[in-house]
Amino acid sequence: MPYFNRRKAVKTKIPLVPIARRGAKASLQPSLLEASDGLRPSLRRRGIYLLPNAFTTAALFCGFFAIVMAMNQKFDQAAISIFAAMVLDAIDGRVARLTNTQSEFGAQYDSLSDMVSFGVAPALVVYEWSLRGMGKLGMLTAFVYCASAALRLARFNTNIAVVDKRYFQGLPSPAAAAMVAGLVWLMDDLQIPGPDMNWLAWSVTLYAGLTMVTNVPFYSFKDVNFRKSVPFIVIFLIALGFAAVSSDPPKWLFGVFVAYGLSGYCVFFWRLFKGKPVSIIQTEAESADDKD
Repeated sequence: MPYFNRRKAVKTKIPLVPIARRGAKASLQPSLLEASDGLRPSLRRRGIYLLPNAFTTAALFCGFFAIVMAMNQKFDQAAISIFAAMVLDAIDGRVARLTNTQSEFGAQYDSLSDMVSFGVAPALVVYEWSLRGMGKLGMLTAFVYCASAALRLARFNTNIAVVDKRYFQGLPSPAAAAMVAGLVWLMDDLQIPGPDMNWLAWSVTLYAGLTMVTNVPFYSFKDVNFRKSVPFIVIFLIALGFAAVSSDPPKWLFGVFVAYGLSGYCVFFWRLFKGKPVSIIQTEAESADDKD
């Protein structure tokens, strides 16, 4: 009877590849799981954090819902949806930091959600509400706003390490969206038809779009310490602010964000008048010769 050597499973050594982590040096880890001969090696599974990305998904849905409501001529609900997306966008990043669930996937997903909620949605809402009657001029103005939001988000992602944290470089896209959506909400609340306000809508949309891609510094409120004790009057003023906004949200919200949209130019010209540098970007490290 012939004898055949039985083939034994031979374990394959998997090479170690450097894996770069944020905030740490590259370490050596196996790129694939250990596999035996005749079996296909499987990749290491990567998870996605649920909690912060759930808020980002909700903000994305609000932007999509605003577009649908604008197509159905329900402009008040479209504007409210954009403001709801602003609240959710402010929450997801803080939730990620509090729960230590920051990830590169979350950062990219947040940018894509912002593009829909604060770039595409406001442009389509104001176009359906008023700019449609202006023909090609209205369409181009809505596109300028949309393209400016995309450029603003791309520049934010690339300059995040070199920009002064106290200021935004250009008008933030949520604030620009609030100006446009606030105008639509206010005029709809006053029962003023959009075609009657086409030049005002054109001016606000163009101003918000172009201001997003300027180098004008806008205060970011990131240096405010919420864990620090404050006088009693501060809590009273916050409560008074909430009461004022709740009394007439369209008027107050539009007024607040118009004031914020103009504040950057006040800071710009004030620093220019005082002889201070108006750029908030540090392109290179300060050398010893420069200090002398």
